[in-house]
Amino acid sequence: MAFEGLTEKLSSAFKKLRGKGRLSESDVKEAMREIRLALLEADVSYKVVKEFIKKVTERAVGADVLESLTPAQMIVKIVNEELTALMGGQSTKLNLSPKPPTVVMLVGLNGAGKTTNGAKLAGYMKRQNGAPSAGRLRYLPPRCHPPVGGRRRAVGHSRVSDGADRPGGYCQGSH
Repeated sequence: MAFEGLTEKLSSAFKKLRGKGRLSESDVKEAMREIRLALLEADVSYKVVKEFIKKVTERAVGADVLESLTPAQMIVKIVNEELTALMGGQSTKLNLSPKPPTVVMLVGLNGAGKTTNGAKLAGYMKRQNGAPSAGRLRYLPPRCHPPVGGRRRAVGHSRVSDGADRPGGYCQGSH
């Protein structure tokens, strides 16, 4: 999944902080540099990353963090709070249309978990007395996509054909 690399890099940055009894400003700046690189490698917008790092650094360099008994945990807490705020700050309920269909579009990079999340969403919608179905749209040249019918069938919803079941299958014309 795409987030595994980001999680690994963030964990590495935090691990380096854990070994220190107290954090200096240079320790915080080094951690922020690693976090900045991890976010940029995960294709987060440069402007978003710049603002995020600025906010975390401002909070982390404060006296409360530098004199804390567990400064690394405080940095992790600040990063978590700022990431939560960046993503909207709160969870919201999915508004199902009173008159079907309710249309949901999942967009993301390859390996980001769109199919898995779509199957979970379909299961949720089915439990809400819905009748979910799924379709796929490719905006890039065809590539080898493994069949994903098993995850859909596991929650009992149908699919709209994307043509991948035609002769030649998923890898036809891949470059």
